[in-house]
Amino acid sequence: MYFAALLARTEDGWEASDTELDDVETLSDLADLAREASPDEDTVLVLIEQEDAWFGVVRVDGEEDPRIYVSDAAAAARSSYGEILLTDELLGRDPDDGDDLDALDLDGTEDGEPDGDDESDAGDGAAGSAELVPHGPVGDAQILDDVGVSEKELRSMSADAVTEIAELLGASETLETVR
Repeated sequence: MYFAALLARTEDGWEASDTELDDVETLSDLADLAREASPDEDTVLVLIEQEDAWFGVVRVDGEEDPRIYVSDAAAAARSSYGEILLTDELLGRDPDDGDDLDALDLDGTEDGEPDGDDESDAGDGAAGSAELVPHGPVGDAQILDDVGVSEKELRSMSADAVTEIAELLGASETLETVR
């Protein structure tokens, strides 16, 4: 079960809105959705939680690049919403590592045809990208320091992290209105 919400910081405090991620396919789409929630370019937090598995925080401050924290990259990689957050940059991968030429067998065989060398198959194919996703947290653990949630608190959060974050921000009642 997923839950996603936007918390926008305003002059009057935090405003929450439930958000539907069905039309979000990229981090850029998610950042645009967050920016729409705050026409004054205030801080907007996108909180995503998959019950008992992982949570993610995306912070958008005006037109700046989004900042991201994911509590468990390996768990998030198995989810469509998590895949949106796990960019090459966040995972420390070179986007060119997945170059199409790397996936081609240049020995004359087509994809799926045996080439007679079983040992060379061990490192080929798409499995390599899954191996690069670490277990545990990735991203900017100081993402919420200036709004009252320390790195230590963020890293120690449990399955109900979205509620814990909202409580520390003083926005738990606001969040409950959209939950």
